[in-house]
Amino acid sequence: MGLLGAACASLAAWIWLTLAQGMFWRTDVRLPPRTAPARWPSVAIVVPARDEAEVLPRSLPSLLAQDYPGEAEVILVDDGSTDGTAALARRLARAQPGLPLTVVSPGEPEPGWTGKLWALRHGIAFARTARDAAEPEYLLLTDADIAHEPDSLRELVAAATSAGLDLVSQMARLRVAGFWERLVVPAFVYFFAQLYPFRRINRPAARTAAAAGGCVLLHTGAAVRAGVPDAIRQAVIDDVSLARAVRDSGGRIWLGLAERVDSVRPYPALADLWQMVSRSAYAQLRHRPLLLAGTVAGLVLVYLVPPAALFAGLAAGRPATAWAGGLAWLLMAGTYLPMLRYYRQPAVLAPLLPLTALLYLLMTVDSAVQHYRGRGAAWKGRTYARPTDA
Repeated sequence: MGLLGAACASLAAWIWLTLAQGMFWRTDVRLPPRTAPARWPSVAIVVPARDEAEVLPRSLPSLLAQDYPGEAEVILVDDGSTDGTAALARRLARAQPGLPLTVVSPGEPEPGWTGKLWALRHGIAFARTARDAAEPEYLLLTDADIAHEPDSLRELVAAATSAGLDLVSQMARLRVAGFWERLVVPAFVYFFAQLYPFRRINRPAARTAAAAGGCVLLHTGAAVRAGVPDAIRQAVIDDVSLARAVRDSGGRIWLGLAERVDSVRPYPALADLWQMVSRSAYAQLRHRPLLLAGTVAGLVLVYLVPPAALFAGLAAGRPATAWAGGLAWLLMAGTYLPMLRYYRQPAVLAPLLPLTALLYLLMTVDSAVQHYRGRGAAWKGRTYARPTDA
């Protein structure tokens, strides 16, 4: 395929993505219409935490301060931390009146479990069985780096009860401060939405399922029917696996962008962002070399060919090549603009999406390389085997 053919194929791909991929580029999928329930159900907030002393002072107080009309509690599961996470959590709870906090420590994961799901298993089990009170009707599964506005839990529960949803998940607004965060982070959510279009996921009969693991409100009955987290105990991409398990068991799920839920975890250097992406990228491809090759080829065709065709066409005096590449690049940048606005970033970053896509391509390849070197899916001192090897 010559450069003109590649540019035309890329342009066709962008026309299809813009019009037929669930309007993935729109950022107006927020919590559905909701009203306060007649009775506010009980909720247990489960927070898996491993070496989170850096971010806990900015996230845990926001959970303890939830303005929720019903019964609620916070259960922090200390997943083998070595930085004093558990003691810090107790100090923060003593300093801030609000929801009651319990800290539990399950010990090292059994073989076949990822650390986060092992922690969630014990947190959910504690919420359901460890006290004389009735088990909570809902579980809010939220990461230790996620800060919630005071009405976050109330709005999530109202959305779930109003729409009859078993799982309500919000993609937290990630921190964007430094140069690399501005270049990489909005694209992370953009690419996620491209793979899992929110509107498509939220259709009752949709086959696509996904969630954002940082903020998941889950009906306890739906969790029991789906057998989670035990049924997905090996999953590295645990949020997508959780949503799929809930949907496959007959549950209704919803996913959208957050307005008042934010990640406070910093990624100041490119190496930090590189690790965030590469630790699970090859797992997303199910550790299959053919899927990796197809992904690399797709990223090259869709994101790298347009600028190459535009500049090469202009340099060689081939207007058709330049026009095809330029139009594809224009569609690419145009669909990226809403995500940049959501992250309050300047529009000048939109034409740089091919550079960001190149970084993601290299991160994905590195993820595969690290996997075959035995260092794949590594996080905070743990390396997870592929599911068939676990």
